[in-house]
Amino acid sequence: MIAALYRRGVRLVLWPAGALVAFLLVLTGLSLVAAQVMAGWGRAYASGDLDLLPPADTALVLGTLIEKPSGRLNPTLSNRLDAAAALWRAGKVRYLIVSGARKPIDYDEPAAMRDVLIARGVPAEIIYRDDGGIRTVASVLRARDIYGQQRLIVVSQRNHLDRALFLARHLGVEAWGYDALVSPAGPINSYRNLLATLYAYVDLVIGARRAVGRPVIIGVDLPN
Repeated sequence: MIAALYRRGVRLVLWPAGALVAFLLVLTGLSLVAAQVMAGWGRAYASGDLDLLPPADTALVLGTLIEKPSGRLNPTLSNRLDAAAALWRAGKVRYLIVSGARKPIDYDEPAAMRDVLIARGVPAEIIYRDDGGIRTVASVLRARDIYGQQRLIVVSQRNHLDRALFLARHLGVEAWGYDALVSPAGPINSYRNLLATLYAYVDLVIGARRAVGRPVIIGVDLPN
């Protein structure tokens, strides 16, 4: 009797654990397939191929966490800003949209990105801050609808660029990617990025299709 109850208890414990493992394996498999499909939707250029990158009026620089826990500028963001400055110096773009999240109390990705770019020699008058870029799809939609851009160079790391270019092309924006240097990512961040790839398909099906806000005419309206 006791042995039977023990076996039943083990089964009750193992069943949800097994179901969870199976669910995660299916989710991971779908995400890997999604990532493979997305990789064929756009073209990302590395720094060595800068001469081959088609020019555009504007680059969309995607934001991320400003600082590491140590207080040092996040290397992932720093690399993106280096890449954006290189685009401008090479004459590939005339303007930059720095797009990221802003919170009411002491957190503003676009402002921090602008300050770093200015410190690296980029003129303030060509940098437009978009604080509505809370997610990749929002940054692309706002570049299209608020800033009136139908043709863009998107700046980020390669694993992020595949997703961004996929979204841009499906949202009617002609876009190319400029690959910032890869920053090491831990397994948790790598898995999160993989799941975000799958969620990009959800964005296209049930997400917002148009950004709302005051239009900004790049090159006419002064940067904020």
